[in-house]
Parts: sequence; C-alpha cells; structure tokens
Amino acid sequence: MATRGSKASEPPEPPERKPFLLRVSPELMAELREWANQDLRSLNAHIEFLLREAVRQRRGDRPARGESTRR
Repeated sequence: MATRGSKASEPPEPPERKPFLLRVSPELMAELREWANQDLRSLNAHIEFLLREAVRQRRGDRPARGESTRR
C-alpha cells in the first residue's frame, strides 16, 4: 500500500546504516574477499552477514525463517 506522496512502484527506504572504518590485515582481507565471492556476496555484505551471525550466535538466537545461513 502506498503512503501519501509516494508512488506504489517506489521501493521502500533501506534501513539507515552507519559507516565505520575496519582495519584488517591484507591476508584476512583476501580470505574474506574470496569467501564473499564464493557466496556471491559483496565484501561489505559478507562482513555484515558474518557480524550478524556472530551476534545471533552470541545471543543464542536461531536464524529467522527464510534467512540464509550458508557458508
């Protein structure tokens, strides 16, 4: 359902994201980049995925229905 002033064909606004600098060794960066490529993700998306999984595991949560947990 479209809200007033928006078109039905417009995609919803993405959630706000906060950029930050992450310093990692070149070896780790290469490993993460290869892993991301294997999972068909961008490096940024893969790092975000890994962080979400780590937080979920720390909390003891199970993956939400339909969320991918492939590695």
